[in-house]
Amino acid sequence: MSIQQQIETFLASPAFGVVGASANRDKYGNKVLRCYQQNGWKAIPVNPAQAEIEGVPCAATIDDLPAEVQSISMITPPALTARLVPLAIAKGIKNIWMQPGAEHPEAVALCRERGVNVIADGSCVLVVLGYHEH
Repeated sequence: MSIQQQIETFLASPAFGVVGASANRDKYGNKVLRCYQQNGWKAIPVNPAQAEIEGVPCAATIDDLPAEVQSISMITPPALTARLVPLAIAKGIKNIWMQPGAEHPEAVALCRERGVNVIADGSCVLVVLGYHEH
């Protein structure tokens, strides 16, 4: 698949998980969540330390995401990405977008081995979807 096809497949999910979501509006973990909201898509923040972010109740872990979430954005340090990707695969997540700076080579390799659509080429969901600050 071309990167464009990978992105289209990723965006076809009924809902999105935002792993590494932050309550701090200056952080990318918050901007990615708001980006999905700006586009009218259902996005669920994953953050064990917050009850809700941007008015949306948080899932404490990837495991707590509802089944309709087939795609997750990862805005996590690479070491955390490496720990979480196997859990996402075990849960049945089909698409993983590692935001620039979240990529981990072993996690990318694992996704490819398991047939998970992984976007980790430096593409930024904020750029692709045309995010803008309000």
